[in-house]
Amino acid sequence: MAEGIETMQVTVESTGTLERRMRVELPAERIEKEVDSRLKSVGKNVKIKGFRPGKVPPKVVKQRYGAQIRQEVLSELMQQSYSDAVQQENLNPAGGPQIETEAKGDGKNFTYVATFEVMPEVELKGLDKIKVEKPEVEIGDSDVDDMIENLRKQKATWSEVERASATGDRVVVDFDGTLKGEPIDGGQGKEVPVILGQGQMLADFEKGLTGVKAGEEKTFKVKFPKDYHAEDLQGQKVDFTIRTHRVEEETLPPVDDKLAEMFNVEGGGLEKFKADVVDNMRHEADQKVKAQVREQIMEELLAANPIEIPQALKHQEMHSMQHEAMQRLGIEDHDQAPPLENFAESAEKRVRLGLIIRQLITDQELTLSEELVRAHVEGMCAGYENFDEMVNMYMGTPQVRQQVEPIVLEQMSFDWLLEHGKVKTRKVAFTEFMNG
Repeated sequence: MAEGIETMQVTVESTGTLERRMRVELPAERIEKEVDSRLKSVGKNVKIKGFRPGKVPPKVVKQRYGAQIRQEVLSELMQQSYSDAVQQENLNPAGGPQIETEAKGDGKNFTYVATFEVMPEVELKGLDKIKVEKPEVEIGDSDVDDMIENLRKQKATWSEVERASATGDRVVVDFDGTLKGEPIDGGQGKEVPVILGQGQMLADFEKGLTGVKAGEEKTFKVKFPKDYHAEDLQGQKVDFTIRTHRVEEETLPPVDDKLAEMFNVEGGGLEKFKADVVDNMRHEADQKVKAQVREQIMEELLAANPIEIPQALKHQEMHSMQHEAMQRLGIEDHDQAPPLENFAESAEKRVRLGLIIRQLITDQELTLSEELVRAHVEGMCAGYENFDEMVNMYMGTPQVRQQVEPIVLEQMSFDWLLEHGKVKTRKVAFTEFMNG
């Protein structure tokens, strides 16, 4: 059907910064020629009662199939001519067009109008003015001691004691909460363990559990915060009656080779365990530093390049983010999905950043290397027992590489920006940084 398309007439009008209105007129003879050709082809094979195969009069074939064939021809001509017209006019659509027809094409030129958005032309600015504050995380002995203490708590044992509860103890209780004599939603519990001093319950509730002994019952008031998630309890004083099952004391394992064994450290004992702890702390800190630097670069890039984005891409990204949220929340019913408009701001930011990064990659001619892709895959596979096998499997799987390569290319662009920007370092202690 390509024959004759070159005779179409195309005019393009800008109806917005990115919106284009393209009018395409196709010659009637081209349409009629294609319709006649198809009618003849159908006439050779069609079976109509009262006529022998191949002997159906053209007039009968046209009456029976003419409208359907004409519609098929017009539909195919529109698809093909739209593609050809876009290429002819050097346009780069950001999404599918809205089509309006102006004539039916029955013996006349066929005209339609396609309205669509084009991709913006991005001219990057301010790349040499990007400022980044990069934390330089220092891991001191006290930071390592704190981390080992947290790890010891993961392996703690609890033993029942015959004394009043104190901070650090675990109290196992039943409780009933009432407001003005009526039970409150979620205010009941059976054999609930509460570790005092960890803030897992409201302050007044933990205060009421402090100093109790096994078998003791008591009632006390708990004041709920004014910003509590349940509106009917905001700022209210609720009566809680508790029944204490037991008070338990925490015992931490000693810092020795057995602690290393608890965390599956093979060979090297306690020293190897401490070295692994420091390595893990460094890895965690490096990941957070990377994320912070990335966030700063993103904000600087967006501020320096306030480009207009196609709404088609924004809406597509909104739907994608909504789908991601549904998967994350385990929602299958689309009616229960978070409202689409919730993702508008984030989607716009993500699309704009994507266009900027894409232009940077083009401008600086950044290309992937096998070494960088492998390094990323190795990071994904860290911790697997069959590390080498997993890396080779992922490297040889096209679907995995299709997901990994854009991530690596994007990281290359951030590294380039970091290298060419203005970086100021700030020393900070590990615990302060990770808890900040």
